[in-house]
Amino acid sequence: MSASFLPTGVEYIRLLPEIILAIFGTVVMMASPLRPKESRNFLYAITLVGLAAALWAAIAAYASPGTAFQDMVIVDGFGTFFRVLVIGVGILTILISHQYLARERAEPGEYYSLLLLSILGQCVMVTANELIMLFIGLEVSSIASYVMAGYLRNDQRNNESALKYFLLGSFATAFLLYGVAWIYGITGTTNLAEVRAALLTPGLAPAGMLASAAAALMFIGFAFKVSAAPFHVWAPDVYQGAPTPVAAFLSAGPKAAAFAILLRVYATAFEPLADRWEPVLWLSALLTMVIGNFAALTQTNIKRLLAYSSVAHAGYVMVAVTTNTELGTAAAMFYLASYAFMNIGAFAVVAHISRQGEKYVQIQDLAGLGVRQPLTAALLSVFMLSLIGVPLTAGFFGKFYIFKAALDANLVWLTVLGLLNSAVAAYYYLRVIVVMYMQEPVESTDSLPPLPTGLKATLWGAAAGTFLLGIFPSLVLDFAGRSAALVK
Repeated sequence: MSASFLPTGVEYIRLLPEIILAIFGTVVMMASPLRPKESRNFLYAITLVGLAAALWAAIAAYASPGTAFQDMVIVDGFGTFFRVLVIGVGILTILISHQYLARERAEPGEYYSLLLLSILGQCVMVTANELIMLFIGLEVSSIASYVMAGYLRNDQRNNESALKYFLLGSFATAFLLYGVAWIYGITGTTNLAEVRAALLTPGLAPAGMLASAAAALMFIGFAFKVSAAPFHVWAPDVYQGAPTPVAAFLSAGPKAAAFAILLRVYATAFEPLADRWEPVLWLSALLTMVIGNFAALTQTNIKRLLAYSSVAHAGYVMVAVTTNTELGTAAAMFYLASYAFMNIGAFAVVAHISRQGEKYVQIQDLAGLGVRQPLTAALLSVFMLSLIGVPLTAGFFGKFYIFKAALDANLVWLTVLGLLNSAVAAYYYLRVIVVMYMQEPVESTDSLPPLPTGLKATLWGAAAGTFLLGIFPSLVLDFAGRSAALVK
């Protein structure tokens, strides 16, 4: 083998987070049958150590930016931002899951291993500089997520959730792979920069329509992963049926990683075709906001409400993607970080309220929470207000920067319709707060146990992140802006 094909030490450093996640995922799975049955903290601690080590490695790798392994992977500010984000989502999910798994009498080993492997796939996705590498990361993340959605095998809701997610996800992935095959056939490469250069070649004009069709096929795969209309129908059923910590993870981690690859691919490889794909994104963004918000108005199940809310928020991020500008990319990055905090915090409260077997997942089951557990109700109120976009919360600046980017890109009507959708969303978020504070306690809140340590840490951490980004948005936005400039 030629020396030029041998990876260097720097290249291994650039891939160090993925290496650590793979090692810890394997160790946790192998250690699971060897641990004492009564000991659950051992695997929990190993998993947290693995995620902390991966987080450190992601930051360390940023000190040596560049490509690795024959330009298949690129470490830059954009990839590092999303690496840190998905690993952070993983840490919060583990903190929610520890007590949840004990309560449901579920084995933790395989669950923690699958979570680590899913995050591994997402880290590969966000640093991929090549379409095949992107596909590999997507599949590693997706397969682990399919299993996690049905992790409680004796629960029919979990089984239905996993089956729907797997079947629809596999179908959408086939479209993505078919689009990749078309692009390779047209340009002779799957490297993002080389695809862009090929599409800018004047002699490729007759193949421009085929390239546009390939971009459309790939968009189907991306739109499914981010739950953008009209490929969003899986989200409510999967979020409702999956274990609550898994639903929290799916709404933040895989979604952020999918938006990362959507932004990178369309801002680099398909940028020469922008005038063709921007109208499609415009329409998808509008449909996603409208369908998500208006469907959420009629929900009585809190998990389905948060699922449709997740669809609506995907629409807001799609507005930023449609702008095809540096400010739009930075706004999308900021919004995804903000959304991760407030949504995981909301799902953490649901995990606490629902109790064993998730018996209490109706909005009405929150009645009287403000009396029985004032702190829990106050934190959930913070997350609901941030999802609305109230000032001093992360959600406010998230929406502000997205709509500012849209206005700067002359997407006036999309901005107006987005703001109207935000007003509609206020109704169903405020309804949750009204139920907690203005209705008498019910059975679900009368016998509510105190918050466990891990769940309390998640809620306080999510609330701190929500306020920090709402008061000091420049902490994230400045880095996001510099990173977006590199992608564009």
